[in-house]
Amino acid sequence: MVIARGQGIAYADEGPYERDSLGVLWKRIGWSPGKGRPEFGRVHFLRQRRAMQKLLCQVCGGPSDRTPEGTLWLVEEDADDPGRWKPGDVTTHPPLCVPCAVASVEACPHLRKQYVALRVRAFAPAGVHGALYRPGGPFPVAYSADGVPFESWQIRWVLAGQLITEFHEFTVVDLDTEHAAYLANGR
Repeated sequence: MVIARGQGIAYADEGPYERDSLGVLWKRIGWSPGKGRPEFGRVHFLRQRRAMQKLLCQVCGGPSDRTPEGTLWLVEEDADDPGRWKPGDVTTHPPLCVPCAVASVEACPHLRKQYVALRVRAFAPAGVHGALYRPGGPFPVAYSADGVPFESWQIRWVLAGQLITEFHEFTVVDLDTEHAAYLANGR
């Protein structure tokens, strides 16, 4: 149960590990590593946050692919705005290893339509995405879901579900070329 506490929200029975080091309240979710099947479009909140923080592959949980050119990320390309990715853009999708990136493009209906592969050299956590609450009677009321920058006053009123990363420096790369280099290097 989410309650109002001070100038924000809290769990009525909040434990010591439900907030991050910045005091952001995170959604509760079960954790059963190695069980279940991928559900495209449904994000496991804890797995997403861990993959973003430790730069783990969002599919297999191993290390993401990192080269001197940067960490490998796949992002959806907007068919109405191709080439829109620019420094300052953000994503909630963690990085990938090359084999999982190739498999993802084949398996994920969203990526199959259009994607961009990026080698990101400079990036930083920028905020969280989650349910926004406001005061409302005896309990706070969820009214929207959106991204909230860490520096926003709304950060105390969000029940976070995903970590947002901002890209500062990156290069668009060809995934087929990345895959060929991966195979040639015997990785």
